[in-house]
Amino acid sequence: MSGWQLTPRARRDLFEIWDYVAEDDSKAANRLEQAIYESCELLSKSPLAGFARENLTSVPVRFWVVQPYSNYLIVYDPAAKPVQVIRIIHAARDLRSELRR
Repeated sequence: MSGWQLTPRARRDLFEIWDYVAEDDSKAANRLEQAIYESCELLSKSPLAGFARENLTSVPVRFWVVQPYSNYLIVYDPAAKPVQVIRIIHAARDLRSELRR
């Protein structure tokens, strides 16, 4: 059993991200997807590794920057067992608006 899980919205985010990147380069999309999975695995082992953003949401979630793809953020609930990935969002988007969805 994995120490993390994607919510349905996070699964949609991942599919949309992969699809968008794959339009230009499917191998790059695969590398990005793998980096996201590796980040999720890291967060399952160190759930407080991310950072809080009280200016964006009052919900007790944390944010993690996907490495080496620093334009992508993982929004997750570190208290959930397993760690729950709530959203995967490009940093250029309106984060406050995206988190209200």
